[in-house]
Amino acid sequence: MTAMNVVHMRVKPGKEDEYVRIHKEMDVRAMQGGRNFWLVRTGERSFTVVAEWDSMEALAAARPAMVGNLDKLRPILEDLGGGRGVTEPWSGEVALHMKL
Repeated sequence: MTAMNVVHMRVKPGKEDEYVRIHKEMDVRAMQGGRNFWLVRTGERSFTVVAEWDSMEALAAARPAMVGNLDKLRPILEDLGGGRGVTEPWSGEVALHMKL
């Protein structure tokens, strides 16, 4: 069953271009089972990553590569507050998909 992960992050002032560049350079081949990847600018210095996967197993198998990319991003990310750290991640199986 298709799975998705969604991760919100906020970058430090002036680091938006570097944040996008790091994502452009990430090794997507290391993430087998990935279908699509979106980087959405959701506000001032705020971004949300959305990725589509073949399954929860494929998503789980890609976590080491995702953490490796996150490690490159950490120096330019702001703490989101409230004990969340620098990311607010969500993932799960798709319950409904409607083509528009």
